[in-house]
Amino acid sequence: MVVNSGTKALELLGMEPNVNMIITDNWMPKMTGYELLKRIKESSKTREIPVIIMSIENVPNQINRYLKKSAEDFLLKLVRPSDVSRLSS
Repeated sequence: MVVNSGTKALELLGMEPNVNMIITDNWMPKMTGYELLKRIKESSKTREIPVIIMSIENVPNQINRYLKKSAEDFLLKLVRPSDVSRLSS
């Protein structure tokens, strides 16, 4: 499933119990990827869902902040096929 904002992602998570993984951009309308990650990890219903953050910004402090907040991984755009295959293994 694809949504176009963090708020829509949270709405979908409230309705769809079978989400196996979330891949999100860092920059979205109304909510950043960090804010979405934080909300997902704060909820007992969604905290176990792996969250992958993507961004064009290669900022080590920002990447570490995501990983410390329990992001599964951080991918730099442009995503390569090997990045996606690594996530599914």
